[in-house]
Amino acid sequence: MSRIIHRSLRSVPAVATGAHGAYIFDAQGKQYLDACGGAAVSCLGHAHPDVLAAMHRQIDQLAYAHTSFFTSDTVEQLAEQLTRTAPGDLNYAYFVSGGSEAVETALKLARQYFVEIGQPARTRFIARKQSYHGNTLGALAVGGNEWRRRQFAPLLIDVIRVSACNEYRDRHADETQQQYTQRLLSELEQAIIDAGPETIIGFCAETVVGATSGATPPTPGYLQGVRRLCDKYGILFIADEVMCGMGRTGTLHAFEQDGVVPDLVTIAKGLGGGYQPIGAVLASEKIVSALQAGSGLFQHGHTYICHATAAAAALAVQQVIERDHLLEAVQQQGAYLHKALRDVLGELPHVGDTRGRGLFAGVELVRDKATKTPFDPAMKLHAAIKANCMARGLLVYPMGGTLDGHYGDHILIAPPFIVTPQQLDFVVDTLNTVIREETGKL
Repeated sequence: MSRIIHRSLRSVPAVATGAHGAYIFDAQGKQYLDACGGAAVSCLGHAHPDVLAAMHRQIDQLAYAHTSFFTSDTVEQLAEQLTRTAPGDLNYAYFVSGGSEAVETALKLARQYFVEIGQPARTRFIARKQSYHGNTLGALAVGGNEWRRRQFAPLLIDVIRVSACNEYRDRHADETQQQYTQRLLSELEQAIIDAGPETIIGFCAETVVGATSGATPPTPGYLQGVRRLCDKYGILFIADEVMCGMGRTGTLHAFEQDGVVPDLVTIAKGLGGGYQPIGAVLASEKIVSALQAGSGLFQHGHTYICHATAAAAALAVQQVIERDHLLEAVQQQGAYLHKALRDVLGELPHVGDTRGRGLFAGVELVRDKATKTPFDPAMKLHAAIKANCMARGLLVYPMGGTLDGHYGDHILIAPPFIVTPQQLDFVVDTLNTVIREETGKL
């Protein structure tokens, strides 16, 4: 038995021994098309020569220096790259080791901002049902997935919860899309009023919801309405783009497609493409200037913030995306993928919805298409699909609990930005076969 505490304590996963491009290889030499990037991480695929070379150069020069003593050129260059390409006044970056740390950092930065400007009564956050923001205690608290939260609930801060923006599941039959959007915004405003606007720090939401509901985008105008409400009541808008950001949806930041600029943005997975653990918070000018004018410090920190080698990898990843025009590739291949999903899987009797943006796609499975009734969770359909796909050389990211953390099954697809139409055909054709097989058993 392995001495590692694996995700499952009753089995040991396959051993990966190599990877190149869009493929990972196991100890038996079997090849797997990595159509989910692990968890939407490997945006450039594996073993990209430019990223590997940048990491080697950095290690030879400076692997790590603690930020209480030094900064480094590479970290400064990465911050320049990210703030140059960010819209609005997102002029500052704070580098951590991953997405959960990024969310934790954003929550603390938001709280300190209000302390610095003389509004210490702001102590609460608003977030949505069926969201996921990470597994540290603060991030888990703002997250709205009940299965993940349940056993740790006594340890978590109290968060105001409002409805998710999930048109497929929650829009009423007699509502237009605009009416549905306005209903959600009215609910959010009422929650703000009921809690007392002067007590609220910020509203935290994934721009396109990832793991918990399967690439669920907001309705048109929803995030613009959120931005207006935040401005009206002096609340910060925190966009969690750990999974959906850094080009995954076809623009560098997913919120660009919604015509808004948040006050704080969390990024991670596609930032470094899996070559090193790295995440970041992008912060607006007003937040950092308030700290500069006040205490002059951010009361927060981790040992590995601003890690030089991680920054070198992330900088190389971002430079390759920009140089090779990969955002355009995501848009083109994303359009190809979504059409194939609609045309092939959309006709299956147990596929209720296909959705997403760019190379970020979700397929929701239902027992009854007309009523959208989910499968019995005891059947563990998502797990069976994952195993069957893996046996056929395909890695996708199926999850259960799509509706409420318990009921519902979906498949998340997030291939590398270098994916080809032929590889996407393999993804869709394999899913077509596997979904038919597994739902036929139930």
